[in-house]
This record gives sequence, structure tokens and C-alpha cells, in this order.
Amino acid sequence: MTAPTPRWPAAYTVVLLCFAAAFISYIDRSNISVAAIAMKEEFHWTETTKGVVLSSFFIGYILLQIVSAMLANKYGGKLLLGVAVIWWSIWTMLTPAAAYTSLGALIAARIALGLGEAAVFPGCINLIGRWVPVHQRSRAVALVTSGLSLGTVFSLPVTGWLVRSYGWPNPFYLFGAVGLVWALVWFPLIGNGRGVAEEAAPHGARNIPWAALLRTPAVWAIFVNHFCHNWVLYVLLAWLPSYIKATFGVSVATAGLLAAAPSLVAFLSANTAGTIADRMITAGRNRTSVRKLMQSIGIFGAAAFLLMVPLATTTTLGVLLMCGSAGALGCCAAGFSSNAFDVAPRHAEIVWGISNTFATVPGIVGVAATGWMVERTGSYASAFLLTAIIAITGGVVFLLAGSGERKVA
Repeated sequence: MTAPTPRWPAAYTVVLLCFAAAFISYIDRSNISVAAIAMKEEFHWTETTKGVVLSSFFIGYILLQIVSAMLANKYGGKLLLGVAVIWWSIWTMLTPAAAYTSLGALIAARIALGLGEAAVFPGCINLIGRWVPVHQRSRAVALVTSGLSLGTVFSLPVTGWLVRSYGWPNPFYLFGAVGLVWALVWFPLIGNGRGVAEEAAPHGARNIPWAALLRTPAVWAIFVNHFCHNWVLYVLLAWLPSYIKATFGVSVATAGLLAAAPSLVAFLSANTAGTIADRMITAGRNRTSVRKLMQSIGIFGAAAFLLMVPLATTTTLGVLLMCGSAGALGCCAAGFSSNAFDVAPRHAEIVWGISNTFATVPGIVGVAATGWMVERTGSYASAFLLTAIIAITGGVVFLLAGSGERKVA
């Protein structure tokens, strides 16, 4: 007799806790965007100093993406992710002390936070590969990656309320403590083994096939689309409140509230797309066609809505178009985001680590370029046009080179 299927499979626990880790990572990285308003006044920062503080996170984040992926591949995601959450939670809680010590100490704390958060997605992708059946991985990746959207929706208003009511250090203490509580649940509940059989290695090979990965067009299609996707994502996250306030003359509080709507739409659309993609593949649809369909809806749809945004004449229409762009972009969770499990299933976390290294660059360059273009032109139209062109370029590359078939053993 075969053992009955448990009513609550272990994979569900793994994925939900990975989603929680992604959620926590985003509330910990984004709370300073609101707290920095009060910090700037208290410490008499210039806008340039404030920008350096906000961007310093990405130095640590970009440095350890590939290293984190290698550690996940060798030792598994449980230990890596557990240690990483504890590390960055401690540094989150130490942020106020660092700020009162010196500007250099604060920047070092933000870099340390980024070093820890670099392990989030490589660790989560490794765990999905270990625990989640193949026919459920699109929705698992979608749920975990959508933690960033829900984290943003939660963090901005809650941080604002905490700063206003209790002072700017409190979000760092409270959000950091949440990560430590997560770790208390993580280590006892998550096993060290696997929930699904390991992908067979050719001739017992265990080394990472770097050359094979880097010369595979389908892998590069993932790299390019991750970069283009994140260019759109970071522009929306960083500049949407400013666009709404500058264009429609609403208050800062109203702009922040309206700017949360696209992230909520993105959360819903990503999880819907992941579920639909898995059902299509289970029903026998060609995996390559499914990935290209979802990526096309996501990346071309986001571009189309962005191109229409400058035409908006009311706040409602502007926000609806931004929701359309973010909602379409969410469908990429079932496109390039899940694609590493198709083309290189034994090394999906390595593909993600390399890919997210490229995709962190828009967080630095794309956000800055948008600000420069707005300052030079006095309008967001050219910045949104550039962002749309980059998105369309990614979509074309994926249509030409993307694949849903295994390419790397």
C-alpha cells in the first residue's frame, strides 16, 4: 500500500515560509525610504547624502548574489536562508544605533543588510526545487516573488504610521524582530532533506557547469528579461509616488497611498498567472509556449500601459494605467521567473543568482536615470518611454531565445 498524501504537504509549509522571508526582506529594505524623511531632518542630510544612504543597500545585495547561489547549491537553502534572515534582521535592528554613531556606520549597516538579503531568492529557489513538485513550481515561484509586492504595500503605510506616532527608529526595531520570530519557526519546521526526487546528474557529476550555463541562449534570455523586468519594477517602486504628486497635485500622504495600489495588483496578478501556467502545463500545453505567453503578457503589457500613462488627464486614470502596468508585469512570475527550473533544473538557484546580479543594476542605474531625465525634460514621458523600450527589448529577446525545455544537464 502507498502512504496516503498528507492533508498539508511539507511543500506548502516551505513555500509559505519562503514567501514570508521574501515579505520580511522587503519590509526591512524599504522602511528606510519613509524613515529617511525624518532622519534627513534630524541629521541635517542633503538630498545627495540621503540618496547615498538609500542606494548603499544595493552594494551588499549585488556582491553576494552568485556566492549565495553557490552556497545554496552546495549546502541547501534551509541553512542559508535561515542564517541570512537572522543576519539581516539583526542589522535592521542595529540601523538606528548605526545612524546615531556616524554616517559611515549607517552606510555600513545598510551594506550589511544587503549582504544578508542577497540570499533570499537563491535560497528560496533552491528550496522550491527540493520540495515542490514540477507541476506546481510556477505558482510556488509566483507566490514567493510576489512577497516583494505585498511587502511594499505593507511597509510604506505602516512605516509612515510608526514614524509619525513613535519615532523613526521604531520600524527598524519592530520589523527586525519579526525576522527573528520567523527564524524560531523556520528551523524546527523545515527539514534538511527533500520532498521530491533530485534531478539526475549526468554520470554522477556534481560540479556547477558554468560554461554550459553561460553559453546557452535560453539562459541569457532569462538574464536579459530579469534585467528588463527589474528596470520597470524599480522605476515604478521609486518614482510612482513622485509622479502622482507632481502630475496631479495630490498630497504626499495621498500619493503614497495611491502608489501602493499597483503593488497590490501585481501581487494578485502574479499568483493568478502562476496558477494558470501550472494548469496549462499539466493539461499538456507546450512548456515553451506557456513561458513565452506569460512573459509576453507581462513585459509587453507593462510597456503598453506605461506608454499610455503620459496621456492620463486625471488621477484615477493615471493610477489605473500604473495598476495595469504593474499587473501585467506580475505575469512575468510565470514567465522568466519560473523558467530556470525548465532550462537548468539542477542549477536553478545558480541561474537566479547570476540573473539577479544583472537585475540589481536597474535599482542603481535605472532609478538614477529616471530622475535625471525628469529633471532635464520636466516630464515623466521620456522616462516612461525609455522604460517601455527596455521592456519591449526584453520581450523580443525572450520570444527569440527563450525555451521551456531542459538545456543544461
